[in-house]
Amino acid sequence: MTGYVRFITAAKTSWIVLVLAAAAAAALFTFGSGSESDNAPAVGLPDSAESVQVDELLDEFPSADTTSAFLVFEAEGDELSAEALEAINGKVFGDLVEFTPDGFVPPAQVSDDGRVALVIVPLDPETGIEAQSERAQEIRDVASADLGDDVRVFLTGPEGFEVDLSAVFAGADITLLLTTVIVVAILLLITYRSPWLWLVPLTVIGVADALAGIVARNVAAAVGVELDPSITGILSVLVFGAGTNYALLLIARYRDELRLHEDRREAMRRAVRGAGPAIIASGSTVALALATLLFAELAGNRALGLACAVGIVVAMIFALAVLPAALVLFGRGLFWPYVPRFGSRDAIPRSPWGKLGRAVSRRPAIVALSGFVVLAALASGVFFVQTGLSQNDRFLDKPEAVVGQEIIADAFSAGATSPATVVVGRDDADAAVAELETIDGVDAAVVAEETDDLVRIDVTLDASPETPEAYDAITAMRAALDDVGAGDGLVGGLDARSLDVADAQARDQALVIPLILVLVFIVLVVLLRALVAPLLLLVAVVVSFFSAVGASWWLFQTPLFGFPAIDTNVLLFSFLFLVALGVDYSIFLVTRAKEEADRLGITQGMIRALAATGAVITSAGILLAAVFAVLGVLPLITLTQIGIIVCIGVLIDTLLVRTVIVPALTFLLRDRVWWPRRPKLTDADAAAQGADAFADPLEVERRRAAAAADAVGTGDASKEPVAADR
Repeated sequence: MTGYVRFITAAKTSWIVLVLAAAAAAALFTFGSGSESDNAPAVGLPDSAESVQVDELLDEFPSADTTSAFLVFEAEGDELSAEALEAINGKVFGDLVEFTPDGFVPPAQVSDDGRVALVIVPLDPETGIEAQSERAQEIRDVASADLGDDVRVFLTGPEGFEVDLSAVFAGADITLLLTTVIVVAILLLITYRSPWLWLVPLTVIGVADALAGIVARNVAAAVGVELDPSITGILSVLVFGAGTNYALLLIARYRDELRLHEDRREAMRRAVRGAGPAIIASGSTVALALATLLFAELAGNRALGLACAVGIVVAMIFALAVLPAALVLFGRGLFWPYVPRFGSRDAIPRSPWGKLGRAVSRRPAIVALSGFVVLAALASGVFFVQTGLSQNDRFLDKPEAVVGQEIIADAFSAGATSPATVVVGRDDADAAVAELETIDGVDAAVVAEETDDLVRIDVTLDASPETPEAYDAITAMRAALDDVGAGDGLVGGLDARSLDVADAQARDQALVIPLILVLVFIVLVVLLRALVAPLLLLVAVVVSFFSAVGASWWLFQTPLFGFPAIDTNVLLFSFLFLVALGVDYSIFLVTRAKEEADRLGITQGMIRALAATGAVITSAGILLAAVFAVLGVLPLITLTQIGIIVCIGVLIDTLLVRTVIVPALTFLLRDRVWWPRRPKLTDADAAAQGADAFADPLEVERRRAAAAADAVGTGDASKEPVAADR
């Protein structure tokens, strides 16, 4: 590592790193940024899912090459007037037929109370989103013409949803990126209190984010995966959050070393050697944890894991190669007005975090117990968490298609807007219809379409779409069809697909969460060469996850948010980000404590590590929490929920777990925290030598040198003290 560090910091070679980084960036920008979908995020069920099999069989039916738009006409008053109904029917047999493939639009269906009319317009599928949007606007214009102000018109159904969801995500990436950059810039400016120091890490991380997006999209395209705006949005947040954390850690260590070394390049070499292992361990932990999503069933989960793992690797490379090379180009004046002077006083004795650590060391059992009581109180909301959001509940601002769907649900049968689709063999059709009509929750079952071998049956449920009652009906239908004829009947449709997604998500959680825990534990064991400390850190971060979910649930129930449930994939993603990113801060703290413990013992070493890293880790945690909170600018409630849970979890981990609970447990276990490894300096030996966490390393070095010179002068080698760490 010595040769690498010297290469990126030496005056003759550091500029080469920047040139190579610029050339790589230019090449990637020139040769293409890969493909990204403009559509709303897809979950990507496996081919084994029953709803997917139904969709494949539906390709054999005559209606396979058509889609539809639902036009909802709602009266402002008590009911639609005779003139309005006449105008609507005129459109059905007039202008609307121009959009259909066969020149026919079914007559309008009018609700029992006469307030709502529903017209279903058959359409040819349109692959281009721009052309699709233009056609949707033309249909809206035709439908609303000459109706007057007392009738409202909404476009919904398959076509309406696809158009509106694409419009909702249009430009979302740019909005998220700009908001993230502004938040990071403000927090860096506050952290460094320098008019220009913040520009260096922000520029490096900004380039890293742009390159990470390009690399991720190209890697995804190479393996046949398409990244949607929600994934690229999370990718940017993750790269900025993790990259800024690495930058804060490196720059803080660099500032410390500038006080101890007159040559800034030597100071940077020491900083990279000191902070590098923690950054590598942190980045590896996050990347490996994200890579576990590649084992998931849902394609959306795999796409997120692939993209974000690539992003973390790129952020780590830029933090350990490009950022050091960029920083050493400038002198100490880069830190103005708080310039770290060579030989200046050690700031650690004045650190409030060090004083907090010393206070915790006096009553570690009480502090640890109190900390866990607070975490338990926050986690109490976990017992009340509801999961699963319907399609209509996933948006902060409901698009027109959602509003139209809700009007249909209120005006007609609860399940009329999303009938279940059953596909059976022709010989079993009559028996299947008869059996389906006997099932609780089924309103009607009607043969809708036939081929030579198959029959499509549309089943209307009496429950609202994507509710537990609807899922129970789907489950009952599938069980009943297993006993009808050949037993090969399949159930699809919106409710069936949502149920399959929930089941697949549950299987992904059962597989991925244990994998994450095992991988994080292995990385910590390799890094710390111990078993107790990694277990301690892992338990602490898992407890903080449950506290974050519980606290977030109470927040979601307030009028400010009013979320009815947590989306099915939120818990998995939140666990992934919190465990992988949350353990970062403990890695930063414990690796520094391990380094300091070799000369101070575990108690004084932890106090000094807390004093040295407290400010930077707190700044990093607040910044990461703020960056994840930025996910709330995107339109999906799912992303807002992930952002809030991770934001709260990071703050809990930064301000309570890492600051209080982990040090308290370390003080309780003392030397046993490194088991089975024996520490170089036990706590008892450190106490006997008078080890002091607040001793200035420069002063210790001066005393050591003076004592050594005195010992040589008197011939008494026994007077030479224990060597200092620097």
